[in-house]
Amino acid sequence: MTVGLTGRSGVVDDGRVSEDDERRRRPDPEVPAKARRRQFSPGYKLRILAEYEAAPNGEKGAILRRERLYSAHIVEWRKLRDDGALAGLSKPKGRPPADDRDKELERLRAKNERLEKELAKAQFVIDVQGKLAALLEKLSEGAPDENPPSPKKPNG
Repeated sequence: MTVGLTGRSGVVDDGRVSEDDERRRRPDPEVPAKARRRQFSPGYKLRILAEYEAAPNGEKGAILRRERLYSAHIVEWRKLRDDGALAGLSKPKGRPPADDRDKELERLRAKNERLEKELAKAQFVIDVQGKLAALLEKLSEGAPDENPPSPKKPNG
C-alpha cells in the first residue's frame, strides 16, 4: 500500500524525493582524507594588506571574516612585506632566463673540455711513438745487419 497525498487534481505524491533534489539539499558527506592548507599568492596578500590597512577600525574584522582569515595572517604578511619578501615572491617561479653571456660561457667551457681531451689523446700518442722509436732504435743496434756487405774479391 502506498501512502501519499492525493490532491484535488488527482495527482498522487508518494513522498519520495528525486535524486537531483536529494543532491541539492544534502552536502557531500565525503570529507577529504587529509586537510589541505590554503595557499595565498603574494599578489593576494598585498591586496588584502592594502585593503585591511585602508579600512576604518570597525570594518577590519569584516574583511577578515569575508576572506576567512585570522589577524595572525595580517601580522605575518605585514612582516613579510616589510622585509621585502613579498616583493621577491611576486616574481615568476623557476630559473631566470639564461643570459646570452651565460650561454656563450657554457658553450666555450664545453669546447675547452673537448679540446683538452683531444690534447691528452695526442700527447699519449706522441709518448707512445717516442717510446716505440727508442725501442726500434735499440733493437736495430743489437741486431745483426740483414744485408752484410759482400766480401771483396781479390784482384788477381
